Amino acid sequence: MSDIIVRFFVGGTIVSLFASLGDLFKPKSFAGLFGAAPSVALAATLGLAVLTQGDRYAAIEARSMVAGAVAFFIYARCLAWLLMRRKPHVLKATVFLLPLWFATAFAGYAAMSIWR
Repeated sequence: MSDIIVRFFVGGTIVSLFASLGDLFKPKSFAGLFGAAPSVALAATLGLAVLTQGDRYAAIEARSMVAGAVAFFIYARCLAWLLMRRKPHVLKATVFLLPLWFATAFAGYAAMSIWR
């Protein structure tokens, strides 16, 4: 349980620090360089996983993160297409496509589990 708390605070601190740095700089296009904060938080999480659980556990977590990222990309792409073409209510479209995200994430995780 303490591992989750450490991840929460380390990840939250890093993301907040990068967001604050992004607000300090002008032009905002330059501030977009600090949009990599979630990636830094993921790297910190993987580093913590390597230190506490070992390489194999971190590799499984990294594969899961890849599956989740691909699933989110597919979800976001489909949602953007739906919103631009059909112009539905945003909340309804978001909720309607959530099963796509979950199904894609679980399918990706299952596919990556087979390749171990």
